[in-house]
Amino acid sequence: MTSEIVTLTDVHPRDIATFKKELQDAFAVAVVDEFGALPDGPIPSDHDLNAAITAPGAVVLRILSDGRKIGGAVVTLDMDTNHNSLDLFFIKVGEHGRGLGLKAWLAIERRYPETVRWQTHTPYFEKRNIHFYVNKCGFKIIEFFNRHHSDPHHPGGPDDLPGDGEAFQFEKVMRSPNGRFDPA
Repeated sequence: MTSEIVTLTDVHPRDIATFKKELQDAFAVAVVDEFGALPDGPIPSDHDLNAAITAPGAVVLRILSDGRKIGGAVVTLDMDTNHNSLDLFFIKVGEHGRGLGLKAWLAIERRYPETVRWQTHTPYFEKRNIHFYVNKCGFKIIEFFNRHHSDPHHPGGPDDLPGDGEAFQFEKVMRSPNGRFDPA
């Protein structure tokens, strides 16, 4: 890991277009590596990305390293249950391999200490993401979505994602509702 200091800030509305482009560029790398080319249009689609950014409870975060923009995240917060989700997370192309993703995730955990459980997801072919969430961040795989078991939160179905929409759902238990750590 580098000695770089990773911090978070809310994305300013004038930075949304750049944020979206950087996110789509970062996601494209894995799709092209796995499938040779992008399907028609960016991944995630502009529609899906706009829906995530504008969802109730969504917070759009810029990840900074020593004040320099290196990535971003969209989290959705449920203030009633504190069962929150990491909907989108990326480190910009060219910034990988220095431990910045883990530092960014830990900054998100510190920013939302009231969280009871975090959930996130990633496509099945994203082995680097699976390794990151399970082995680095402490998430557990809790569900596998596929043609026979679709993701109820992705109404487009499996055909609008590479790899037939196969994806893993992850969960990280931070503490029980009574405030004690509950490793599940």
